[in-house]
Amino acid sequence: MKVVIPKDEIVSLIGKILCIVAPKPAIPILSNVLLEAKDDQLIISATDLTVSMRCYVENTRVLEEGSIAVPARRFFQLIKEITSPQIKISALSTDMVEIIAGSSKFKIHSLPKDEFPALPDLSSATQVNLDASVLKQLFFKSSFSAAKDDSRYVLNGVYLRIENSQMIFVGTDGKRLAKTFSTVHIDPSFQGTYIIPLKAVEEMYKSLDDSESVQMSFMHDKVSLEKSNFTLITKLLSGQYPEVERVIPENPRISVHLHREELIALLRQVALFTADTSSSVKFVFADGQLQLVASSSEIGEGTVMMPADYNNDRLEVAFNPYYFIDILRHSKDEVVTFSIDDPFNPGKVTDSSSAIFVIMPMRINDSASQVSNEPEEIAHT
Repeated sequence: MKVVIPKDEIVSLIGKILCIVAPKPAIPILSNVLLEAKDDQLIISATDLTVSMRCYVENTRVLEEGSIAVPARRFFQLIKEITSPQIKISALSTDMVEIIAGSSKFKIHSLPKDEFPALPDLSSATQVNLDASVLKQLFFKSSFSAAKDDSRYVLNGVYLRIENSQMIFVGTDGKRLAKTFSTVHIDPSFQGTYIIPLKAVEEMYKSLDDSESVQMSFMHDKVSLEKSNFTLITKLLSGQYPEVERVIPENPRISVHLHREELIALLRQVALFTADTSSSVKFVFADGQLQLVASSSEIGEGTVMMPADYNNDRLEVAFNPYYFIDILRHSKDEVVTFSIDDPFNPGKVTDSSSAIFVIMPMRINDSASQVSNEPEEIAHT
């Protein structure tokens, strides 16, 4: 293998693909990236055996086709530090790569392509073309609610269901839930359910540019996203996703319109008075206003108020303020609708989009006017 590439072209891809390389991989070869020179392209591939990524370096001059695996982090650190605008990469043997930049010359130990895991084959997958801006919003409005490191493995991903020409995305960590959907151009008879690992969702989201079109491919055990110079393939999480539809309030008894930015600002203020071990704010609805109250024996007490079109009996319910702020940040519109039946059932936040956000309440101890450390659970259903 022997190629000449512009430094800027390869550096722009370094940050993307390096995210796939595990800091402490299960097997040594996974700390490497595969370089392949063919068809006037330099193809860089990385995998952690769950998520795989392939990037294509444009404006490559291939002098000799071939492939080699190099240590990812050391190789990329060197490339970033090089000041020459052109870089020549040559495989001297199966275990040595030479890098020449101007008058500088470097040699890095390498491994043959045969030791690098083959990326999954997607030739039999069902493909869907999407506007990147639509897919980006679907990820944005669902993935933030997924669990980050839950023992219930399936919650560490975003649930995707395709039916009746719709893509429905759901994320939940058991304490909150986000659901959104969009109509797509696909055979109405096609159906499928997929649990996409959160790491893959985050990398897909970061790669999307609003102005482009992308292609998603679906198989029973994997999903991929493809665009002009980038392909990401992920294996799916296996297991039974919770029946979250049962906890989404259908016709809540109470609905209140709230100014989104004002509520975010007030929640941030009053959240400063919550204890680290029990972040909770009491929402008190009464007489055309919403009062937010938080107290901690170590810190003090905070109370803030805002107008609300509320005309029912006094209602007191407690929520984790940071979960509520997250929901509001991922909503749109100047005013959102908050709906609830009573202090013991989930609250729902909606806007003018297809998104539905659900948040579980904290249990209030009436005698002490305190709330429990943990909200009720969604995902045990």
